[in-house]
Amino acid sequence: MGEQWTTASMPDQRGRVALVTGANAGLGYETAKALAERGACVVLAVRDVEKGEQAAARMAGDVTVQALDLTSLDSVRTAAAALRSRLGRLDLLINNAGVMYTPKQITRDGFEMQFGTNHLGHFALTGLLLDLMLPVPGSRVVTVSSTGHRIRAAIHFDDLQWERSYGRAAAYGQSKLANLMFTYELQRRLAAHGTTVALAAHPGMSNTELARNTPAALRLPLTWLAPLITQTPAMGALPTLRAATDPAALGGQYYGPGGRNEVKGHPRPVTSSPASYEMAVQQRLWAASEELTGVKFPVAEAEGSPLTSGSAATT
Repeated sequence: MGEQWTTASMPDQRGRVALVTGANAGLGYETAKALAERGACVVLAVRDVEKGEQAAARMAGDVTVQALDLTSLDSVRTAAAALRSRLGRLDLLINNAGVMYTPKQITRDGFEMQFGTNHLGHFALTGLLLDLMLPVPGSRVVTVSSTGHRIRAAIHFDDLQWERSYGRAAAYGQSKLANLMFTYELQRRLAAHGTTVALAAHPGMSNTELARNTPAALRLPLTWLAPLITQTPAMGALPTLRAATDPAALGGQYYGPGGRNEVKGHPRPVTSSPASYEMAVQQRLWAASEELTGVKFPVAEAEGSPLTSGSAATT
């Protein structure tokens, strides 16, 4: 397909089951809406069920709601158990929900809010649902990152939860870098199995409520510049949708807007930062994430070994 990829480029999604986190507003809403319009059975995984039901009512097609609070591992496990009982298969897992530039907060499990929500919550959810996907040819895990993964971003293994000091932008960058490292390591582990693949996407500068925690000094200038440097949530969702549905998309690819500096435009494959491709760091992050969440993926530990089809284990 050409560079002008739009929702009209999406193949028919009838018969596919998709789960989209954070789907009651913004990018998640537009992603879920487009998938449902193309015929997929879509589950909106949201923290606020009432808002989720309101969002579902505005969508055409087969759309249901599942309670999910990514700031609580108990909620993630409860949601995964409910989904495993109601879904016979899962074709698409869209790890979309996220928070950005929050003041210093911790999740219910004691994790820094941005790292806990954006990375650890989705890591756990994916591990607990993956065996619904492994038997499904063409199934995909798509995790939404950000150009913020380049900004002051590193995985601070000596202080993952920012207990010694805290910077909003750096903590956000760590969480979004973790999203990419998770995707690349997951794809490496999936490759031998041959059915499920992992991809990532970013929306560029999209005008959504995600930026509500932007520091006050930047808020007014960004408001003035927004018409010039941002695109609509519908456009911002296109990289995710292309990663999820384009038959030509490959495991391990990263999609973003095709315009200058990946700020706006139609989606295309893009390249992430050099740091995101460091395999040793990816594997160390994976091990730390398993330890922190207590979720182990149905993936054989030996390099090159195929995935198993058993349930993910928790401790």
